[in-house]
Amino acid sequence: QVQLVESGGGLVQAGGSLRLSCAASGRTFSSRPMGWFRQAPGKEREFVAAIGRSAMITYYADSVKGRGTISRDNAKNTVYLQMSSLKPEDTAVYYCAGGKPYSSADRHPSTYDYWGPGTQVTVSS
Repeated sequence: QVQLVESGGGLVQAGGSLRLSCAASGRTFSSRPMGWFRQAPGKEREFVAAIGRSAMITYYADSVKGRGTISRDNAKNTVYLQMSSLKPEDTAVYYCAGGKPYSSADRHPSTYDYWGPGTQVTVSS
């Protein structure tokens, strides 16, 4: 089985930056695409970013493109999300997701089999 644990969330001022991390257990990390999703109170879960197995392919939601960077370190079984120029509308619980082995990175939640418990990001104005 795969266990995902996010960290790095917290309270930040608008215009600030934050780096989220997701540590994965198991021996199949490098075979999986990884993604980040978020959910704000009263809203549906939405796609944020995704990265392929070798990091050659990345995708970003329009809302974070230019402000967010997804990366991974397969040697450390860790995926990251760097966010800058944060806005109050970025406030949400951020979830790390692991895709099916050898599948392609995409923005659809059905691609992902494993989810972390989430980490809260709050951006104040």
